[in-house]
Amino acid sequence: MQAVPELPLMIAPFVVIAGVMMLILRVRPSDVPAPPPPDPAAHLEERKQVIYENLRDLNFEFRLGKLSDADYEKTKTGLQNELAQVLAEIDRLAGAAPPKPEPEAAKPAAPQTWACPKCGAQFDKAMKFCGECGAPMTAGKEETR
Repeated sequence: MQAVPELPLMIAPFVVIAGVMMLILRVRPSDVPAPPPPDPAAHLEERKQVIYENLRDLNFEFRLGKLSDADYEKTKTGLQNELAQVLAEIDRLAGAAPPKPEPEAAKPAAPQTWACPKCGAQFDKAMKFCGECGAPMTAGKEETR
């Protein structure tokens, strides 16, 4: 008769663990982030890469002598025409997208130089010790070129 009271005590931890795991692993649809919008030119970029690869393979096979001059020129022209169409379509889609703002060109700052207080050697960047004489560079920025 002792086996009966032990059975619920043995099953209870498994039930609790199963319940906790269900709460932890439950995913609500509202918690899943929305997928990014599809790039309209993604398939065109893939196609462009395939055409470039085909042109490389074609050139390699021609150099090996597997293709005649006529076959090479015909296939090459076809691939180049297809590539031109794909590039034009990519440009058309890129033109339809809002233009990205170009960062303003920062004015180049005047280069700074540092001089050793002991020997007067000039350096483009601050250093702890002089590269010429080894003296500590305790003096700060000396001049601007």
